[in-house]
Amino acid sequence: MPVGVGAIALRLPRFRVRLEDWCAWYGEDWDKVRTTVGRAFRVPGPRENVYTLAAGAALRLILDNDVDPRQVGFLALGTESSTDNSAGAIIVKGMLDRALERLGRPRISRACEVPEFKHACLGGVYALKGALRYVAADGAGRKAIVISADVAEYEHGSSGERTQGAGAVAQLVEEHPRLWTVDLRESAAASAYRGVDFRKPLARRAAAARAGAFRTPEYPVFNGTYSTVCYTDEALHAVARLLAKLDLTARDLFHRMDGAFFHRPYRRLPFNVLAALYVWGLTRDAEHHAELMELCRRCGADFDAVLIEAAGHPDLFRDGELGHEINREAYPEAMRVVKHFRETAKFAEVAERKISLGLATMEELGNIYTGSMPAWIAAGLEEALLGGADLADAAFLAVGYGSGDAAEASILRVVPQWRAAAGRIGFVRALDGAVDLSREQYEALHAGLPAELPELPPDGGFEIDRVGDTRSESFEDAGIEYYRFRPPPG
Repeated sequence: MPVGVGAIALRLPRFRVRLEDWCAWYGEDWDKVRTTVGRAFRVPGPRENVYTLAAGAALRLILDNDVDPRQVGFLALGTESSTDNSAGAIIVKGMLDRALERLGRPRISRACEVPEFKHACLGGVYALKGALRYVAADGAGRKAIVISADVAEYEHGSSGERTQGAGAVAQLVEEHPRLWTVDLRESAAASAYRGVDFRKPLARRAAAARAGAFRTPEYPVFNGTYSTVCYTDEALHAVARLLAKLDLTARDLFHRMDGAFFHRPYRRLPFNVLAALYVWGLTRDAEHHAELMELCRRCGADFDAVLIEAAGHPDLFRDGELGHEINREAYPEAMRVVKHFRETAKFAEVAERKISLGLATMEELGNIYTGSMPAWIAAGLEEALLGGADLADAAFLAVGYGSGDAAEASILRVVPQWRAAAGRIGFVRALDGAVDLSREQYEALHAGLPAELPELPPDGGFEIDRVGDTRSESFEDAGIEYYRFRPPPG
């Protein structure tokens, strides 16, 4: 029985920061930011969080695709932005049940699993795999909803600040899917502990709360160059495992795939990973060593050293022994070739054929962690539909990644009847209605402080109504968030 994704929907905060404005505020190079990062990112309002975004995306998925909530037996949330360390997806289910009831629809089935998956930006992929296994096994005949939702925030003045974002992507997993199938036998995993590669120690949140912040942002600890090396390394290992399972060469996979989607923290990183995968593929097959030798000659890299590095498995953390030397290149000769190849006309042609679909639209989105890859897939399908492209039976490589770190590689196969469901994605519609923030408004929201903001009309989403503060012998709700649904007018 084929299983996969039959529908997809998004929910984004309305408040937006245009990166051209951001560069003017802080004296940054707009041309550099534009080519490296993108054009804009979204910022949650004071009454928004990961649960309001997640519930908004799931409700849109249900309503736009006429999903019978009583058939949903698995509702999973992939996130690293939870504000409750006990409950997760059940919070979203409760919000959905009340909204559906208000709209005259049945609630989601009481016989429904509600797991939350956390592993940095990979939590959504793990949630999707759990849903696929559910529908293919004990949940046969039923449906699952997977929500990838996050709020990406970085300290003011850090290199990550320009890559912020927020949003949620909901996917419907079903038998005989209407968008694409996923055979988990065509997937592979890789993981290795990387210590200081992007973490969110709870002590930092506690310190912010003690300082009296209205909303407590979660600013991560990260090491930029090291994080990039970890991403590339783990993606290569996941793809290598996939090739071993399928008994394919890297070049076979490259030519069989109609395109690829990667976890996308910012605009440039997928290009880096694609170039690394291509060069790594050249090292794996002697038939293509002549092309690799020529690339090495042009950039001054040592061919033999490149082969040795590509075959190696360095421990990138070694229990903290690297210390302050962590931000260095683990594959210096190979990455010299990768950087050179990325600037060639050949790579431009490879990138245009393999990863251009939907990429320009994603520049408006910023980084939404677990939602970044499924959002890109949604943008690609909608762009193909609007552009008249035929993706029937097309195959795409999908590589997810989560810092710390772990990666997943799988193959998505678009079904022949994909166009009808793609027409209901509404990616461009989700981008509509953005309200651009001033510097003062952005800085207040970013710091979790009250801000003078325009009142946004209800649009069928959710918001935090209040936060409990009662502590007594008979009742306690301190810190508990209460939510309300804001149905659209009429």
